[in-house]
Amino acid sequence: QVQLVESGGGLVQAGGSLRLSCAPSGLTFSGYAMGWFRQAPGKEREFVARIKWNVGTTYYEDAVKGRFTISRDSAENTVYLQMNSLKPEDTAVYYCAAAIRYSGNYYRANDYQYWGQGTQVTVSS
Repeated sequence: QVQLVESGGGLVQAGGSLRLSCAPSGLTFSGYAMGWFRQAPGKEREFVARIKWNVGTTYYEDAVKGRFTISRDSAENTVYLQMNSLKPEDTAVYYCAAAIRYSGNYYRANDYQYWGQGTQVTVSS
């Protein structure tokens, strides 16, 4: 059973930065992709970014392009989400997810089999 451990959330002013981290516990990740999703109060969970683990290719939701960067450190078995120029509308619980089965693009929550517990990101105006 894979457990994803997230860290790095918090409170930041608009225009500030945060870096989220996520590491699978108990094993070295060798799956297909890892991604970040977020869920704001009263809204559905939405895709933010993903990275294909072996090749390192990335993809972002339009609202975060140019501000967020997803990366992975294979040696540290960790995926990161660097968030810059944060806006109040980025406020949400952010979830790390891991895909261990092939499904193509990995833009959908259903593409992922394992999820972290979530970390709160709050951006004040």
